[in-house]
Amino acid sequence: MKIDDIDAFVAVVRLQSLNQAAESLQLTQSAVTRRLQNFEETLGVALLDRNTKPLKPTAIGLRVYERCRVVLRELDSLRDLVAQDAMPSGALRLGVPQTIGDSALLEALQALRGSYPDLQVQVSNGWGASLMKKLENDELDAAAALFPAGKQFPEGIVGRSLARMGLVIVAARGSAPRRSYRLADCQARGFVLNPDGCGFRAGLQRALAEQGLNLKVNLEIFGTDLQLSLVANGMGLGLVPLPLLQDSHHRDALDVLNVVDFKPMIDLWLLHAAFLGNLQGAVERFGESVAQRLAAPADAA
Repeated sequence: MKIDDIDAFVAVVRLQSLNQAAESLQLTQSAVTRRLQNFEETLGVALLDRNTKPLKPTAIGLRVYERCRVVLRELDSLRDLVAQDAMPSGALRLGVPQTIGDSALLEALQALRGSYPDLQVQVSNGWGASLMKKLENDELDAAAALFPAGKQFPEGIVGRSLARMGLVIVAARGSAPRRSYRLADCQARGFVLNPDGCGFRAGLQRALAEQGLNLKVNLEIFGTDLQLSLVANGMGLGLVPLPLLQDSHHRDALDVLNVVDFKPMIDLWLLHAAFLGNLQGAVERFGESVAQRLAAPADAA
């Protein structure tokens, strides 16, 4: 039984495509097919139902797949014993949500390039939940993500809180003269938010639902900078982590609302696979860089 054959089988089941598995392993489709056939001949069972599209494992194939993932994790652990102190090199697959990517990604990549010139960094965008799923599926090595404090992560995923940030509701400068507001007051004006799937939006929607209110969305748009620009031009209210507001060139055109019944906090998490080998130092450097970029000034607390 060869590890290469197990790798090929796991990749095909995970990606549900011979073509994508071949690209992932940097092999030809015929090479992946040969490895699958070798693995099935070694075990003496059919592992894939070749009459389905996309490819799916047979009942026994699914059980073998779960066991193979354990085997590969243990192999990663074994390699980790001798590789953690080695200089990071090769590919590092990172995930960042667009919310913080616009602000922190460039400096993080520059820091990695300066410290580890032999590293090839690949970056994916997505919501926190989708990035975590990619980590589970071994499509990413690490991710920076925003989740509530105390978040529990799946087995095999290591999570470390890097910073805690307040989420604030903002309005165009001078458009909200009162000293304090309630969430119901804000709802009447409507919001400029990320499309559905954003954790910030979900938290706001839950808080409104607890008061028997529906979320009113004036505009759905990706990107914190563009959202703040639209809010500054009176298109609705915004919801943004305080450090990103302080770092925005739109900050002087915005007011932070004192919403007495809505004071959410969010943690910046560094998530990564349990076994990173020689990528451990690079992942830590990435996390440090993102945290430093998003850390709120001491007088902003």
